[in-house]
Amino acid sequence: MAYVYILASRPQGTLYIGVTNDLIRRVHEHRTKAVRGFTRKYAVHRLVYFETFDDIEAAALREKQMKEWKRTWKIRLLESQNPRWEDLYPSLASESVVR
Repeated sequence: MAYVYILASRPQGTLYIGVTNDLIRRVHEHRTKAVRGFTRKYAVHRLVYFETFDDIEAAALREKQMKEWKRTWKIRLLESQNPRWEDLYPSLASESVVR
């Protein structure tokens, strides 16, 4: 499994698009500021959108495509699934613990 995800600093705030093979671990790293970089500098840690893929190559292609999009397109995509920009991480992480 692989994932493309969008993080936000707040509703309508700064966006970050990433790709990973372990969504819970990677978002946890962003949230705890474990890695230096953009998300740490701009406090971008709310998981507001993600897509699942069978392999990392497909996910990486989608990430590249999305990073080229205009901001309005990215917002339209994430609001189609998460109109209130809710942080999806807590429920995703708790589901993982239950399994």
